[in-house]
Amino acid sequence: MAAVLTPPAPSTAAGPRAVSRPPWGGWRSRWPLLPLVATVLLPALPHGASGGGGPADVASGVAVLVCVGRLLYLRQRPLSATAALVLGLPVVGFALATVTAADPAAALPGLVRYLQVFVLVPIAVCLLLRDAHGFRIVAGSLVVLAVVQGITGVHQYVTGTGASYMGEDIRAVGTFGPSDIMGMATVVAYGLLAAAACALRTPRNAPAWLRPCAAVLAVALIVPLTLSFSRGVWIATAAAVLVVLALTGRRQALTSLAVLGAAGVVVVGGFGIGSEMIADRAASVTRVTSTPDRSVSDRYAMWSAAGAMWRERPAAGVGLKGFPAHRDGHASIGLSSGSDTAGAGQEFRRQALLSPHNMYLLVLSEQGLIGLTSLLGSWAAILAGAVRRLCVARSRGHAAVDCGLAAVALMTWQSVNFLYADIGGPTTVLSGVVLGLAAWWALSGPDRVSAV
Repeated sequence: MAAVLTPPAPSTAAGPRAVSRPPWGGWRSRWPLLPLVATVLLPALPHGASGGGGPADVASGVAVLVCVGRLLYLRQRPLSATAALVLGLPVVGFALATVTAADPAAALPGLVRYLQVFVLVPIAVCLLLRDAHGFRIVAGSLVVLAVVQGITGVHQYVTGTGASYMGEDIRAVGTFGPSDIMGMATVVAYGLLAAAACALRTPRNAPAWLRPCAAVLAVALIVPLTLSFSRGVWIATAAAVLVVLALTGRRQALTSLAVLGAAGVVVVGGFGIGSEMIADRAASVTRVTSTPDRSVSDRYAMWSAAGAMWRERPAAGVGLKGFPAHRDGHASIGLSSGSDTAGAGQEFRRQALLSPHNMYLLVLSEQGLIGLTSLLGSWAAILAGAVRRLCVARSRGHAAVDCGLAAVALMTWQSVNFLYADIGGPTTVLSGVVLGLAAWWALSGPDRVSAV
């Protein structure tokens, strides 16, 4: 894993070299980023809950094809040995869980989805990003998506046209609808972290307005994030922000925490935006034995079912896409048949509970210890490499520290959020983009990271 961040000597084996170019120009040479930008922005389009691939999935496929075409045309070595090992490690668990499943044919769609999100899209991101400016373009797309969805979500809360929550249509869900209740919260959290990283370490030669604009956007996005009433996203965002602030230095961390605290007081206390509901929602996480929230009870029941599946087949699990088929045979009688969804333009609907809403337990139950170890090993290597490179970049006054902060923040958020969520819905492909951004920072050669 490369840790040296100084510009290297010219080389033909490590990919495209950092060349002198206007830091905020050169759009003609960046057309390969268009599929990645489309992959980030297209989840905002309304998409039916039928389970088929959406526009963002198609765009991610185009990105992979563009990547393959460029590699064949330019005849470059695609990845270093370390990057290939780290990004390809999860394939072991995916393949084993597919061939050992009770119905391998039924597990094939799961194999394709896992390969797309956790292997192919991250690799495509790593290879299509030429330098730090390309990273910023993709991260900026996350901010644009977050702003659009955040404005939509706040409008839903104010006008009472959101998803149903505690008998009122006030839950901010953006264009994702009540069937994908965490979609808006996820993209808003991504954009908030990307904007915060830019505000904490603004790129050199950036326009003077960029830093204050990024800071204002990061603080403003707290509002729709709060109105999403998504407890797991709140926890993941708080954890990611604290990690990034700890890596920026004590003085800046204290200043930023003071600003965030003041913003929270103004939003919740001063304007009274959902203060009672927010407090009740946060407290419901710990109410498991006495008057628990139904969603909390169901979540813990599914976690228990996932653990029972793993104990039955500890090595390779029950197979990809196997959780729904084995759920009833391992869940307690207290598990409800589904969750109620309504509002935001959708009639009342009973949505089946087909996953444990915990990515680690989902992988453990369907892929066993082998799959979980390979996947966690890959993610841990990416996160550790990203933190290590960020620390080196800070100590040397590197120009791309903002990229490192964004990479660490997004990877930390994804790691924590997977404790309360798993893949599913139109935002799933964004998990692959986030992993790719973090992997690019952690694993790419110094010639690509060093460019402004």
